[in-house]
Amino acid sequence: MAIVFWTALVLLGMRLAATLVLAALNRAEVRRHAGNPPPGVTAMMDEATYRKAVAYTLEKSRFGDLSEIFDTLVLALVLLSGVLPLLFDEVALWGGPESVWNHAVYLLLVVMLLGIPALPFEWWEQFRLEQRFGFNQSTPGLWLSDKVKGVVLLWVIGFPLLWALLSLVRWVGGSWWLWGFALLFGFQILMLVLYPKVILPLFNKLTPLPEGDLRTRLLALGDRTGFRAQAIEVIDGSKRSGHSNAYFTGFGRFRRIVLFDTLIAQLTAEELEAVLAHEIGHYRRGHIPKMIALSAAMMFAAFAIVAWLAASPWFNPAFGFPPAQLAPSFLLFGLLSGAVTFWLSPVANLLSRRYEYEADSFAREAMGGPAAMVAALRKLAQKNLTNLTPHRWFSGFYYSHPTVREREQALTAAGGAGGAA
Repeated sequence: MAIVFWTALVLLGMRLAATLVLAALNRAEVRRHAGNPPPGVTAMMDEATYRKAVAYTLEKSRFGDLSEIFDTLVLALVLLSGVLPLLFDEVALWGGPESVWNHAVYLLLVVMLLGIPALPFEWWEQFRLEQRFGFNQSTPGLWLSDKVKGVVLLWVIGFPLLWALLSLVRWVGGSWWLWGFALLFGFQILMLVLYPKVILPLFNKLTPLPEGDLRTRLLALGDRTGFRAQAIEVIDGSKRSGHSNAYFTGFGRFRRIVLFDTLIAQLTAEELEAVLAHEIGHYRRGHIPKMIALSAAMMFAAFAIVAWLAASPWFNPAFGFPPAQLAPSFLLFGLLSGAVTFWLSPVANLLSRRYEYEADSFAREAMGGPAAMVAALRKLAQKNLTNLTPHRWFSGFYYSHPTVREREQALTAAGGAGGAA
């Protein structure tokens, strides 16, 4: 059983080494182009903005290295110290032999406790790094309020869900993982509807997009592309960050278009229309159900693996836990699975980037040419200080979207920046 434990630590070490190497390669690539941008970059950013984007990328990368090293060391220390099984034995005494609620409490306690060491890093990133480059709009009070609300939601939503999952063993026996998958997948689908209505308003204010040219444009876009949404809303993202975004939530008649107020401030009406056309492209090209199906398949595989590990006589004991206990198996899988799935991320990103190209193509067709989408991408790159020269290995592991230069090249390949699609 010792080999299982040390294999897990080796996998964690390999993942850390890979992240550090990839980050170093990316920084080297950024520095290589810092004084001599590749062709096309100068059309996207002026010299001052490009220098600032380079500095932002390098600073974030160095900070990311420190965070990654710290997080990995904390996890390794927690596993080596045996504190997790000790806490499990203590919390198990809170209930009877057949109790499940105390196991759910244990999992939530561990999640909370493991999040505490990272809080100084999160604070520093928000109020030092992001502040230095002009992105932070939050306050210490708002930041603390978000953390408290997150903990409350963790218990309000997480406890009944975990209790139900852990109770399935007693209710249905060995087939618990099939029912567990159905329960969690059903919960995720439900949250697609409930999140924008119940959870999101706890953190942000959503207001209807006012009448005017922009609303008229976006509604007309929806009409000609066959996309109907229940509402077009503006979210006050500017109270936390200067970064911008747009997305739609829900499905069917519950769909809502959500625009960040920062996005509206940064782009023209035509450019916003192109960004929304891109989001509609994901819907019209069937990406949403495909990604949900892929997520379901991955979740199904995860439940099958957890069931196998929980039933094995070697997995839990290798980390100091009693065998045949589901809560520790869930915990260990959650802590260690990233060391394996990390190596699969390039495959997932390839699929995601393919979908982004297809959505861009849809936007080009909907807008009668690539000009508006290209202009929007350039502005967003400027406003967000996007890294325009990432190393290809780094982008392969971390970028779910093609780079800005790759997207612009694909958009204009059909006939020029002002030509029809």
